[in-house]
Amino acid sequence: MEKLSRRKVLALGAVGSASIVATSANGASFGNPDRPPEGAVNANPAGLTDPGPMSPALAEQFPSFENPPPTDVGDMQLFWSSFNNAPKRIQNGGWAREVTKSDFAISDAVSGVNMRLGPGGVREMHWHRAAEWAVMTNGRCRITVLDDKGRAYVQDVSAGDLWYFPAGFPHSLQGLGPEGCEFVIVFDEGDQSEYGTLLLTDWLAHTPPELLAKNFGMSSDAFKSIPVNDLWIFQGKEPGPLSADQEAVASAGLPEYPFTFRLGASKPLKENASGMLQLADSSTFNVSKTIAAAIETIKPGAVREMHWHPNADEWQYWLQGQGRMTVFDAGPRSQTADFHAGDIGYVKKSQGHIIENTGKTNLKFVAVFKVAEYQEVGLSSWLSHTPPSLVAQHLNMELGDVGRIPKDRPGIMPG
Repeated sequence: MEKLSRRKVLALGAVGSASIVATSANGASFGNPDRPPEGAVNANPAGLTDPGPMSPALAEQFPSFENPPPTDVGDMQLFWSSFNNAPKRIQNGGWAREVTKSDFAISDAVSGVNMRLGPGGVREMHWHRAAEWAVMTNGRCRITVLDDKGRAYVQDVSAGDLWYFPAGFPHSLQGLGPEGCEFVIVFDEGDQSEYGTLLLTDWLAHTPPELLAKNFGMSSDAFKSIPVNDLWIFQGKEPGPLSADQEAVASAGLPEYPFTFRLGASKPLKENASGMLQLADSSTFNVSKTIAAAIETIKPGAVREMHWHPNADEWQYWLQGQGRMTVFDAGPRSQTADFHAGDIGYVKKSQGHIIENTGKTNLKFVAVFKVAEYQEVGLSSWLSHTPPSLVAQHLNMELGDVGRIPKDRPGIMPG
C-alpha cells in the first residue's frame, strides 16, 4: 500500500474513521510517528465501531477522545473538566458550583468556582485561607474588602473586570440590577472549597452572647436576633449609589493598590488578524501577588501557537466558542481533548501545548497561573533564535525553510 503523506493523513482524519483503511506500514512516518501505529488511520474499519452502551450526546462533544489523531501517544492525567456537569448549590439570592482538586485530580495548584448572584443577591461577608482571584463574565457586582491595615475598598465591576483578595482579607459580593451578575473565582490552593469558608454569621452564632457584648462594648440584647444558621448566599436589598458606600467606609483611607482591574478593556499584550492576548499580572494589577491571568481570543481556524509556561501550571476557563487542545509531555506523551464554553482545561508547568479554534465563531478563554509574573516560551521563538544550521540538522529542513519560522513571537497564528 502507498505510504500516506501528512496531507493524506490529515485529509483522511477529517473524513472520519469509517472510511479509513490502512496498515501498520504507515507507522513511524511524518504525521504518524509511533510503533505500534495508533489512530483510526491504521485500523481495520470493522474494529472502529462502538456497538456497546453509550451516550451519543457525550460522544459528539468529545470527537478527539472518540477518534484521537495518530500523533497522540501514551497516557496522561485527564486535563479536561467542566462546570457544566458540576452540581449547583442554590439558595435564595443565587447559586454556586465548584471544581476542586477532589473533583479534578490534575488541578493541585488552584481550584475554581462559578457563581451567580441575582439583583440584590449577597455572598455573605467572609474570608478564606487562600487568595481569591475572579473574572466577571456577566452583569454587574459590588465588592467590598478590608485590608490588613483597616483600609476599606468598595467598587462596582462588570464583564471582563477582575478582582483579587489576598488570603485572609474579609470581603463580600452583591449582584446589582437589573440582571445581577455571574463570575468565576480561582483560589490559589487546589483544595480550597467555596463551601468551606470562614463566615461572619457562623462566628457570631458560635460565640457566647456575653463575649459578644464585651467584644463590642454593647449589650448582649443587641445580638439577640442574629442568625443561628449561616447565610452563605441570601437575597438582600439592592445597595444605593456606589459613591455613598465608598464615603461610608472612607475614614481609614484607601488601600495602597486597587483590588480590581479592567482586563477586558486593557491594551492587548499581543494582537493580530488571528486574535489577541490580554494580560494582567503583578506588573499591571499590582495587588495580585499570587495570580497572573490572560484572556485569549482566537479567530475561527486560527491556533494559539505551540508554547509552554516555565514557571506555573495553566488553569483555563473556556468562555465562548469551541476548540481542541493537544498537550505534550516527556515520554513521549501527547493527548488531544475538545473544549466548549463552560469547560475547564489544565496544563502542567512546562508541558507544551497548542490550541485550535475548531468552531465558526471566536474562541475565548481565561488562562490563570499561580504566580506573580506571567512567563511563556514559544516554540517558534526558540527555533528562530537558535543557529539556523543547528535547527536544520535537528529537523532535516532546508535552511530557507528554517529562515521562514516566525521571529516576532506572534502568539496566535492563522489557520
